[in-house]
Amino acid sequence: MLKEFRNFIQRGNVMDLAVAVIIGGAFGAIVNSLIDDIIMPVIGVLLGGVDFTGLSIWVGDAVILYGNFIQAVINFLVIAFSVFLVVRSYNRLQKEEAETPEEPAELSAEEILLTEIRDLLKESN
Repeated sequence: MLKEFRNFIQRGNVMDLAVAVIIGGAFGAIVNSLIDDIIMPVIGVLLGGVDFTGLSIWVGDAVILYGNFIQAVINFLVIAFSVFLVVRSYNRLQKEEAETPEEPAELSAEEILLTEIRDLLKESN
């Protein structure tokens, strides 16, 4: 069982996934800082000094923190837009590579001879 587990861990897909999770976590921290430290203060100023994280409603003894929900929605939209831009750029690069015509490989002497024979046979028919 340990041998199978080791083989599973050493497969490329698992390692790629691990790297993606680590980079995703770091990217999430950057995006959260962007939202918390730059975007939300600007939105707060535009809306008259509103701090979304402080918005709440008391219902009986319960507190509904709808400001945190607004913050989470904005975080999601910024992250989704960032991922969209990355995927869009990647797709454009893939498309450019696919559209770039490959130069035909030079024919060997044997292939040139066979091509000439084919052409002669076509002319004689």
